[in-house]
Amino acid sequence: MNWLFVNHFVISRNEKSNCKKLDSPLHFVPFKMKNTYLLLFLLVCSSAFSQENWSASLQTYQGAILPHSPNISHLITNKPSGFLFSVNHQVNGSKEWHHTYRFPEVGFSFHTQNNHNEMLGDLYGLYAHYNFYFLNRRLQFRVGQGVSYATNPFDKETNFRNVAYGSKFMPSTYFMLGYDQPRIWHNIGINAGLLFVHHSNATIKAPNTSTNTLGVNVGLTYHFSDEDQSGKANSFVDYPQQIRYNLLFRTGVHESHIIGMGQKPFYHITAIVEKPLNNYGAAQLGAEVFLSNSLKELIPFLATSFPEEGMDKNTDWKRVGVFAGYEWYLNKLTAEGNIGYYVHDEYKKNGSLYQRLGLRYYVTPNVFAAMALKTHFAKAEAFEVGLGYKL
Repeated sequence: MNWLFVNHFVISRNEKSNCKKLDSPLHFVPFKMKNTYLLLFLLVCSSAFSQENWSASLQTYQGAILPHSPNISHLITNKPSGFLFSVNHQVNGSKEWHHTYRFPEVGFSFHTQNNHNEMLGDLYGLYAHYNFYFLNRRLQFRVGQGVSYATNPFDKETNFRNVAYGSKFMPSTYFMLGYDQPRIWHNIGINAGLLFVHHSNATIKAPNTSTNTLGVNVGLTYHFSDEDQSGKANSFVDYPQQIRYNLLFRTGVHESHIIGMGQKPFYHITAIVEKPLNNYGAAQLGAEVFLSNSLKELIPFLATSFPEEGMDKNTDWKRVGVFAGYEWYLNKLTAEGNIGYYVHDEYKKNGSLYQRLGLRYYVTPNVFAAMALKTHFAKAEAFEVGLGYKL
């Protein structure tokens, strides 16, 4: 742990002489905030030092905001940089899924992103994540899902140019792929790779052009035990492969692309037939009905206020879709993804295809909670939460 105290001493010493002149990647964060991150790191280290299979890492990254839409080109003026602090726990093998997925790690992470753009502001995010390992545990793949806070979102009077973030709080997802080498010196290891972070409020509030950041990260990991401990699963069971049926009700609020129309509730009703392929997951076929009050109000508004759009005020606002997908089993928490086609959509402004990525948590073997992001490729439509029942 000495390296942490040395790092803290160097920062404090240079703060007195004007830390803004440093070439260190730490200089873009205010001094007090830097001390907060390091203090948080030390507190976690102290509380978990005696625990087996626990580790903590601190990484810095720098990258670029991808120009996925011309609407944000004026916001891409500098290369964002930031920190990623993580606490990880490697599963011990006491359950079957630990072995199935080669002893992954579960944990939480906190990230900062300085966009170096006054209009965009800065971002702070808190996530839950999984680390999966390949190639003799040298290749690490992480997926994290959480909530981010934007310091300077859109405001029609003071910050009308920030069309990327329409709200202070927003769902956020990140992926990380890199090389991981544990315990190269005592309990300290290194890791480095690529980081992809997506910030979008899923049109909960307009505008919501969103940003995608691709960066290069490097950092250190400290393991709180000399070696990781693993056990044996109690039993290995081949689960029944019979067809099952799902009923889901999803809801939430979102806003149309016309700023100022306000947030309105939506209701998505879904029926799914699934066929487990193995103990890893199941293929899905489904149909669903989309009822959006925002769309219900948008259609007559476009018809009367924007006649050049060619919209009939009697256009049906209800939509029906069919989709194919996959549910990936992972303990009580599962992931699902699907791609769908609108068989009934008179609005037709979003195209014929839609996509969904989401998570389920099984309260019982039959009852589950769900959250998902429904999109039309790069354009998010809704952040859904809901309940489901599996027959």
